[in-house]
Amino acid sequence: MGGQPVVVTVDRLRLVRPALVIAPRLLGAVVVSDVGGQRVAIRLTEVEAYEGQDDPASHAFRGPTPRTAVMFGPPGHLYCYFTYGMHWCANIVCGPDGVAAAVLLRAGAVVEGLDVARARRPAARRDADLARGPARLATCLGLAAGQNGLDLCAADSPVRLASMPSRRRPDVAAGPRVGISTATDQPWRFWLPAEPSVSSYKAGGRRRLRAAPAD
Repeated sequence: MGGQPVVVTVDRLRLVRPALVIAPRLLGAVVVSDVGGQRVAIRLTEVEAYEGQDDPASHAFRGPTPRTAVMFGPPGHLYCYFTYGMHWCANIVCGPDGVAAAVLLRAGAVVEGLDVARARRPAARRDADLARGPARLATCLGLAAGQNGLDLCAADSPVRLASMPSRRRPDVAAGPRVGISTATDQPWRFWLPAEPSVSSYKAGGRRRLRAAPAD
């Protein structure tokens, strides 16, 4: 890692809450990756909550499988999955151990390792587009099958959750999730409206803004 400073990680106990509580609190959080010996840090600007067996849009809705086992805990681990036969996406597992819940990392701003992120995403026209969307974010961080299950709260992990706001920011917006075919009306996507890295809404119809649910 070239003598880079050690990254302090978030206490796992802060993630032992439902995805609907954790998701808006992750806005402004920083995820640091040293995958491949190259550091990239991303500040999260858009996320989606998935509430496991209480959520028909969740991969864990029908119970544990080899693919979804990591979603059932303990919290603070990374759940990576392959989608559309070409992209990897990343989630932070949350909630009590044994209860599936996860937050999809939809978009963020690269705050460290811009040159590495640009090399991994050469098609990006602007730096704001580097991690604008879940597959792009995972690509910038170098996440794929080999990172599935990593402990984001361990200081020696190659991918860490380095910081997380203690409270939900007051400017959080909420609306329908993107790219799903069921439970489409749930306002479980959260984002920071002023951030240029937030992905565009493509679920059809006008974007619906709602207040984020209270803690």
